[in-house]
Amino acid sequence: MHHDRSFTSDNISPISPEILEAILNANHGTQASYGNDEWSRQLTQAAQAVFECELEFIPVSTGTAANALALSGMLEPFECILCHESAHLVTDECGAIPFYSAGSPFLLMKGTDGKLTPNEIRSTVERALSLGIHHSKPKVLSIAQANEWGRVYTLDELKALCDCAHELGLWVHMDGARFGNALERLHVSPHAMSRGVGVDVLSLGATKNGAMAAEAVVSFLPERAQAFGYRRKRAGLLHSKMRYLAAQWLGYFQHDHWRHNAARANQLAARLEAGLKQLPQVRLLMPVEANEIFVEFSNALATQLRALGFDFYDWPAPAESTAPLWRLVTRFDQSEAAIDAFLQAVSQFQNG
Repeated sequence: MHHDRSFTSDNISPISPEILEAILNANHGTQASYGNDEWSRQLTQAAQAVFECELEFIPVSTGTAANALALSGMLEPFECILCHESAHLVTDECGAIPFYSAGSPFLLMKGTDGKLTPNEIRSTVERALSLGIHHSKPKVLSIAQANEWGRVYTLDELKALCDCAHELGLWVHMDGARFGNALERLHVSPHAMSRGVGVDVLSLGATKNGAMAAEAVVSFLPERAQAFGYRRKRAGLLHSKMRYLAAQWLGYFQHDHWRHNAARANQLAARLEAGLKQLPQVRLLMPVEANEIFVEFSNALATQLRALGFDFYDWPAPAESTAPLWRLVTRFDQSEAAIDAFLQAVSQFQNG
């Protein structure tokens, strides 16, 4: 694989040097296990400083674990999760959410470009409640920021969703696998894009943005802290050598490293978007707001690009579309030369 020319995912990136150094700095001597080490104690304070509020910061090693732990801690088995039909929870977690939540199902909504609206949430909840005990009780609204189509909710949109959910008696969960990319798009503080608008529990991702294996449940609900701790242990998600997860997070937050990485990935996506807009061989499906680009072009062009060492994922097209759809993802470690080479290769294609 030509690493620099791969647009498949931001998961393929190496560990950023700053985070690798943080891991190495933790790799000496003995430390208490299961989160009782000095790095884990520092992490709680660091996370509270980043989010400017009291919180519980619960590290795990995968995004699936973060989402499953977060949601299972907010649900009874007879309660359900409201989310978009394209949500990662539904399409990419292999049933982990119902597994960890003792069977809690999803209540899916369509939205536009992966984004939900208060009206849709309200009507969906009212319909479910009208069926009484014959339908799972709506309990958690889960939204992704940025979402599966690379779209980013504004702060006003987030607040409207959270206010609506709370009025209906729902908790709000945010899937923040690309939280940093959305943050840089809006140029706001972490608090403003989470607790400030009413998010109750955040699944915060770092692996896509420079970490080795660092995800976390960020709970703004102090009354749930003990429950999350027990659930993490019971689910087999509590690492004994927790200092190595904590060290990654400390390196991630230090000197706004995470924001610099996310900004770099977003800038490359914007560069790619600007170039693609000038090329008749392709059509952008929607605006680029983070580091994911969804574009239509022919299978012949895809074959030619892959022959040149470029790679990307094919993507399920919306029902109204007939052209092949592809997802391109930019990364903090990618070069501008790779972006320009991709644009040059597309521009030379004449048979699309």
